[in-house]
Amino acid sequence: MEIRLQKYISDAGLMSRRAAEEEIKNGNVSVNGHVATLGTKINPKTDTVAYRGKRIKYEKREYTYIMMNKPRGYLSSTTDDRGRKCVTDLLVGVDARVYPVGRLDLISEGMLLLTDDGELKNRLTHPSHSLPKLYRVKVGGGVSEEQLSRLTSPMFIDGYEIKPVTVVLGESDESGTVMKMTLLEGRNRQIRKMCEEVGLTVKRLSRVSIGTLKLNNLPVGKWRYLSAEEVEYLYKETKRSK
Repeated sequence: MEIRLQKYISDAGLMSRRAAEEEIKNGNVSVNGHVATLGTKINPKTDTVAYRGKRIKYEKREYTYIMMNKPRGYLSSTTDDRGRKCVTDLLVGVDARVYPVGRLDLISEGMLLLTDDGELKNRLTHPSHSLPKLYRVKVGGGVSEEQLSRLTSPMFIDGYEIKPVTVVLGESDESGTVMKMTLLEGRNRQIRKMCEEVGLTVKRLSRVSIGTLKLNNLPVGKWRYLSAEEVEYLYKETKRSK
């Protein structure tokens, strides 16, 4: 299978993909004895790649893919200079240095993906890809027809017109109302800002699925590895158009 030259160099551990692109542009990379150009694709099994005249030995990396049910009170980060708890603190027994894919804010909970696969992370966070993300949102009080209409109509958040959002009303009692909101993007605190815009106060927010990936019975604060089929699904659904 052919892959882009900069990915090959990055996967070989020689440098980052961005740095590899610069080296290719500068004419410092060759394929089968010929100076390569940006956009070149190679077959790792049959092609010979060299950097500044020295052959690059390629070994395919084994990546780690994790689904976590993030608890409230944890940052979607690997470190914090203020000493706050981070989601990676919960990954006991994981040797790989994984990073969160996207974010859930400090007081939100639910599904969070983590990986050391930069290619998949970039695909999942790129604006051109829009896997639906389902959230369970508990707001104080009831939700009027007007508020529901505004939430599902074109809306500007921080000066940006967000993609359409689907909202389905769930159970309601004296403690508030549950809404199931499906987003095709995940802008900073988008749901909280949307609700604030229409006069609703979010009391609890949890992401329950990304595409066909669901939390199911994964307890809060726990994690599991993604299956090969789940990883394949994420790659397929975020395939770049040629």
